[in-house]
Amino acid sequence: MSKYTMPDDNQLQNNGQASFTVFGVGGGGGNAVEHMVQQGIRGVTFVCANTDKQALDRLTAPHKLQLGAKTNRGLGAGANPEVGREAAESDEEAIRALLEHSDMVFITAGMGGGTGTGAAPVVARIAKEMEVLTVAVVTTPFKFEGGKRIKAAKAGIEQLTNFVDSIITIPNDKLMSVYGNISMQDAFKKADDVLLHAVQGIAETIASEGMINIDFNDIRTAMTAKGHAMMGIGRASGDDRARQATEKAIRSPLLDDLRLENAKGLLVNVISSESLSLDEMSKISVIVEEITDIDEAHIFYGSVIDEKMGDDLHVTVIATGLTLDENAGEEPEVVEQPVPSVNSTQPVDPNLHTSALNSQKQSQAQYQENPIRSNAAPEQTKTKTNSIQDYLKRQQNK
Repeated sequence: MSKYTMPDDNQLQNNGQASFTVFGVGGGGGNAVEHMVQQGIRGVTFVCANTDKQALDRLTAPHKLQLGAKTNRGLGAGANPEVGREAAESDEEAIRALLEHSDMVFITAGMGGGTGTGAAPVVARIAKEMEVLTVAVVTTPFKFEGGKRIKAAKAGIEQLTNFVDSIITIPNDKLMSVYGNISMQDAFKKADDVLLHAVQGIAETIASEGMINIDFNDIRTAMTAKGHAMMGIGRASGDDRARQATEKAIRSPLLDDLRLENAKGLLVNVISSESLSLDEMSKISVIVEEITDIDEAHIFYGSVIDEKMGDDLHVTVIATGLTLDENAGEEPEVVEQPVPSVNSTQPVDPNLHTSALNSQKQSQAQYQENPIRSNAAPEQTKTKTNSIQDYLKRQQNK
């Protein structure tokens, strides 16, 4: 196998608007790309890069790059991210050549190992220097893989966020909790499906004919919203398929730790046969906009026609610029009045101490009677954004 295969102008996928590349790094990234190649995704250039020559040889992706061929002789990174980083840096020129024609690149890797964790940030840095719109789609390890691997994954993700426009993280443990006691092979396929639908939802929205089309600048606007990113997928059929598919997408367990209502960018892609009606698209938009701040978020809708869908309707929601929901389910904290420390050198007035405690108790009692009371100046009336949980609870009570 040659060190790498360069795409020429005749080989490049060209949809008339933008060129997309999916760049798989390491074993996990290569497997994800291979899964997409087998599914026949259109309008995308596929690249696999790895330090493990044997793993690379098993893949059918059209463009391959053996990282660090001169330094580690194709033997892999040995679960050492530093080896992966050095290998990628030694082939920086080849990586640049593979990204030369790209308008947007999806970098996919399994975080926690050597090549994916170490090399993916290098690829992201190069893409950023080339001003390529860059989205990372990565997996985090299962808990049973051990603390060391989880720690390495966290460090790798932190490095990636310095260079990518958006990062979508797929927690393997959450995938298992959703699909139950399935085989390891099927679990990894489910993770690969998340990448497949993310890329398909963006690339095919532009490349394919549909009822509603969005252009590449719409994609750029949505995906450059800094912060966390996540996606949800829903599929349904029947008379109520639009509502059911959309609700499945927005309540995806992959969104558990993120607040979709705070999204700064939102891509909503619908795949269906020509039976999709304008009324169904309207129902989808009503649900999405009810749990999103429409005054702050850039929301884009796309619709792809695929007759193989039959009566099924598939909704993919990709949200960017998200914030972590660190205080979900917690009551507002009551700020305690400062009480002099017993170690303080200042004399303590017992009467002042008692007064402070009584004032604190009185404030807590008032809060319990009227927890929404605030000393802050009243804000102007604004349309309330519902949380996902509020929306779903209201639907159940109907």
